[in-house]
Amino acid sequence: MSREQRSNRPVRPPSERGTWRAFVLALVMHALLGFFLYHGIQWQNSTPEGAEAELWTAVPDTPLPTPTPTPPAPVAPAPPPVPDEQADIALQEKKRQQQQQAAREAQLAEQQRQLKQQQEAEAKRQQQLAADQAAQLAAQKAAAAAKLKQQQQQQADKLKQQQLADQQKQQQLQKQQELKEQQEQADKQAQADAQKKADAQKAAKAKAAAQASADAKKLDQERRQRLSQMQGMAGGDSSSSNGLGKSGAGSGSGGNATSPGYADKVKRRVGPNIVWGGETTGLETVVAVRCAPTGTLLSATIRHSSGNDAWDAAALRAVQRSDPMPQDTDGKTPGSFTITLRPAG
Repeated sequence: MSREQRSNRPVRPPSERGTWRAFVLALVMHALLGFFLYHGIQWQNSTPEGAEAELWTAVPDTPLPTPTPTPPAPVAPAPPPVPDEQADIALQEKKRQQQQQAAREAQLAEQQRQLKQQQEAEAKRQQQLAADQAAQLAAQKAAAAAKLKQQQQQQADKLKQQQLADQQKQQQLQKQQELKEQQEQADKQAQADAQKKADAQKAAKAKAAAQASADAKKLDQERRQRLSQMQGMAGGDSSSSNGLGKSGAGSGSGGNATSPGYADKVKRRVGPNIVWGGETTGLETVVAVRCAPTGTLLSATIRHSSGNDAWDAAALRAVQRSDPMPQDTDGKTPGSFTITLRPAG
């Protein structure tokens, strides 16, 4: 039988202890009381009768003397008659029996009172025990109901937490998906921007190369005009030479009139002015320059292209930024020479 089924059974008061013993004791006391009452009444009704006796004295036959008056003798108190003494004894005995009967009745009444008090105390104890049991049962039921309610609340809280965790997980997955999509869009946008930037840089390089070529042509024409004017003023073409030379990146050499170390001077002048961030493999550009004896750059043109317009433009700008060119050991700059430029790498 489960605890809940036992708790649903009606509460019964516990069985009284000593009930039969008290009942037998009361029965014996009543029997003794009836016995003493019966014999006391019978003893009072059978009082013995008093005895009667007559006393006679003999009178002698003598003449009667003249009586002389004598003082009267004191009369002794007559003893109480025998029947009166027996009546007193019977009365005293009756009183004694009545007193004993009253004592027995008082004792029996006291016993009955004590028995009643014991029964009332036992009844109160049983009632208190039943009330305690009922209170304990009610407390157990209340505790079970509170425990059940707590378990239900815990299950509800656990379910709510699980739902919240699932919702947060779903939101996190959705946020990750959104971030992934945003990253993909950002990557696509970055690729598009990079492509646009590359296209713009390519267009800018092409434009810069075209502009550099146009500027070089214009500068070459201006320098040619100045050279012609200077040659006309000098009276001949004695200051020009047609020397050729090759060098590495930022290097150059004059014709037969240049000293052996002049190419290194040109390399040190042109090299720092090269600005290039593209590829470096297989690029080589030959630039032909014309200078005044003072080192002033009169013209710079590309004699042999590398095939990369951007690199050719960068090489030409580096030569133009090197104006004026270094002077040789004789204190003059060769009139013309070539510079072979390669990107460092």
